[in-house]
Amino acid sequence: MLVETEDLPEKPETPSPAHHSPIRVRSDLQEEYSADEIAKMTALYEGTLSNIEEGEIVKSKVLRVTDTAVILDVGFKSEGAVPIDEFKDAHALKEGDEIEVFLEHLEDQEGAVVLSKKKADFMRVWERIREAYEKDEPVSGTLVKKIKGGVVVDLMGVDAFLPGSQIALRRVPNIDELLGQSFEFKIIKLNKRRRNIVVSRRVLLEAERKTKRDVLMKELQVGQTRKGVVKNITDFGAFIDLGGVDGLLHITDMSYGRVQHPSEMVRIGQELEVKVLDIDWERERISLGLKQLQPYPWKNVAAKYPVGTRVQGKVVSITNYGAFVELEPGIEGLVHISEMSWTRNVRHPSKIVSIGETIEAVVLKVDETEEKVSLGMKQTEEDPWMALPQKYPVGTRLKGKVRNLTSFGAFVEIEPGIDGLIHISDMSWTKRVQHPSEVVKKGDEVDVLILNVDAENKRISLGLKQAQEDPWLRIGETYPVGTDLRGRVLRLMDKGVVVDLGHDIEGFVPMSQLGIPDISNPADAVKEGQAVELKVLEVDPIHHRIVLAATGWPKEDGTQEAAKQESQG
Repeated sequence: MLVETEDLPEKPETPSPAHHSPIRVRSDLQEEYSADEIAKMTALYEGTLSNIEEGEIVKSKVLRVTDTAVILDVGFKSEGAVPIDEFKDAHALKEGDEIEVFLEHLEDQEGAVVLSKKKADFMRVWERIREAYEKDEPVSGTLVKKIKGGVVVDLMGVDAFLPGSQIALRRVPNIDELLGQSFEFKIIKLNKRRRNIVVSRRVLLEAERKTKRDVLMKELQVGQTRKGVVKNITDFGAFIDLGGVDGLLHITDMSYGRVQHPSEMVRIGQELEVKVLDIDWERERISLGLKQLQPYPWKNVAAKYPVGTRVQGKVVSITNYGAFVELEPGIEGLVHISEMSWTRNVRHPSKIVSIGETIEAVVLKVDETEEKVSLGMKQTEEDPWMALPQKYPVGTRLKGKVRNLTSFGAFVEIEPGIDGLIHISDMSWTKRVQHPSEVVKKGDEVDVLILNVDAENKRISLGLKQAQEDPWLRIGETYPVGTDLRGRVLRLMDKGVVVDLGHDIEGFVPMSQLGIPDISNPADAVKEGQAVELKVLEVDPIHHRIVLAATGWPKEDGTQEAAKQESQG
């Protein structure tokens, strides 16, 4: 709020009765009093006004204080009133107190004396303020209240305006915290007509900073340890006042440990000892460090955490490939996703650990040069795979659930976290399986046989067909030599044709037994799915083979029938 008053009238050089109200003698008084008596009364009345003139400061006495005004006696024929908001603490006044006021008019339209306490205060300090302004001297003032655009400052009893941009070198986040405090100010603007006063604290601070900066430029060197005060905190660090010059303490230079936000390490107004890391006077940048004053944590870390040591730490970060665990400030180890569980197929570390959780691990490897420590969580427990060869000897029959299918087989869970593989070649005794989905599907519960347990490589081989009786032991009885059969072409091969005999049994027809002469490739005369009449030539249960001869090709395709007729012709 700017102090705004009406123009103050200039005090006349020579007092003139014209400034007083004219004295008129009533006719009735002329009748009651003689001319000499009237003259004496007039002289006595004028004596009461001899020291009271418009446009000057006069002394007055408090008669009473109302809700809106302070009523004063200035020794004139009527009382004067001053608005209560012109007093700092009007309710502290009591009857008889003497105060100075500015006499604006002896009479207004209603015959009342017009007084101003604010103008009187202003006139008392105006000359001192003007002198300080002309001599460029600082003045002391107190921040009173916040208004739009700045703050009202009590300057020697009168109000001055302090713009928000002139309060400090940087924007003040909370001006309310400064109210009631006293500072030195420079008067930067005076309006003689309206008696407005504008002050600045920033101008003095900038001058002070420049002086200190000039001194620091001569003293400051890289590697020095200096004391400073935290002025401001951002997401990336804190600005430290070194005494006229600010330096940046970056978040990465606050601690060897992990810092989420600078406010975890410092607070505004805190005094710190920091190390000067870099100086760039051209860009006015000074880099500071806090952690550089602390011992380097990775020194002799291998001796402190030897391989095989069981440690505890807090999970501070989780990535796709593992979790970082803080063993102490500045020392973090990585638990790779592969080292989290002996048996579980961990898809993401967050399925096992969470940030802030304290876990137990075993030191697997330490590299001081690269500042890396490898940790393992599963090593805190016994490896269950070591007991599996004894628990599941070869030939053990058990049930399991199909968990996953691949192009080469199916994984079956035989106990929580332990999977075995049924290779595609171990799915059927008689049928050549192209894909596991031809035999099993995900979620099926199947009977399997343990074929092999490799604890070191964590592999279990299972057999699906081995859990059933080998049908080849009776196939020779079911299909004796000379038996006539009917089948369909299953696959074409270079040396013959594989046919499906039903009941998941396959047989082989050599090129020489196709009954189609003068062909070098079965595909020239035979198609997959084509029906064929057969005769059993040989049964080999040891090598799981049935050799057949084609005795006829039923008419299902005119082209094939024509090929047969041509070969017979």
